[in-house]
Amino acid sequence: MTHRPPRTPLRAIAAVALLPLLTLTACGSGDTGSAAVGAQGSPAPTDAPVAAVREVDSVAALLPADVREAGTLKIGSSIGFPPGAYYPNGADKAPAGQDIDLADAVAKVLGLKLERQDASFETILPALGSGKYDVGTGNFGVTTERLKTIDFVTYINDGQGFAVKDDNDSVKKVTDLKQLCGLTIGTGAGTTFEATLTAQKDVCAKAGKKPYDVKVYSENAATLTALQQGRIDVIMSTINGLRYQAAQPASHTRFLGEYHRLDVGFAFKKGSPLTKAFRAAVDHLIEDGTYRRILAKWGTTASAIDASRINPPEHA
Repeated sequence: MTHRPPRTPLRAIAAVALLPLLTLTACGSGDTGSAAVGAQGSPAPTDAPVAAVREVDSVAALLPADVREAGTLKIGSSIGFPPGAYYPNGADKAPAGQDIDLADAVAKVLGLKLERQDASFETILPALGSGKYDVGTGNFGVTTERLKTIDFVTYINDGQGFAVKDDNDSVKKVTDLKQLCGLTIGTGAGTTFEATLTAQKDVCAKAGKKPYDVKVYSENAATLTALQQGRIDVIMSTINGLRYQAAQPASHTRFLGEYHRLDVGFAFKKGSPLTKAFRAAVDHLIEDGTYRRILAKWGTTASAIDASRINPPEHA
């Protein structure tokens, strides 16, 4: 981000945004490694649940008049990893993923066209305040800190998790960060995963154990490559991303389970007049079954919600 997430305790952090490592972006070093390359080649499912979605007049009527007249919205999208959003056929082709389908479906319900701009995760939230984008997507988790400056309309429930190489039997599950003492954890630069690990780093010293080390990476494939090459022991990222990654044989990773759940939503500048219309659109998609079909397409039905909410409190 142009700003870093505040170094607050775990309960106040748990952002879900970020870097689950099955991206088509190459490592900064240019060396992704064969395992990472194989893991990146995830073809998109062929079913198209969004195709049948139509405008719903009663929902579109909730939009501000000027937005309805313009007929378009600027959306900043963080593209980089399945199942959220990625490039299955290269960056010169259309992106795919759960976030892409949900945003497109909401836009169709509202009778709008999206002007999608690819953006790095860390730049989107600040850009909402400046008006560069009307809405942002990037698996953004609803946190107490973010609610101070951002409005959210929720569409899934995701969270934090950990993964290791599939031949690593020394770490079975992480339910307490003290279980990571003495290990090296890789995560995304500028993320709240990084902030969580940094803020809680003294747990090992308090327990009389060797501290864990944190290595951060600016690109997704670099983190997976570091794991495969033994430069890190554990990855910390999103539940859905790590679960999806582990299902790809070429990644050679094992998901260690859920650590902390968090609501995820469309992001808007504080006080945006768009939130009520977006919530109604998500609820319509839930009611008519399109929502479930989208999540089934991407294997994320365990993250389904029963109804969208505007600015819910962060999960304890």
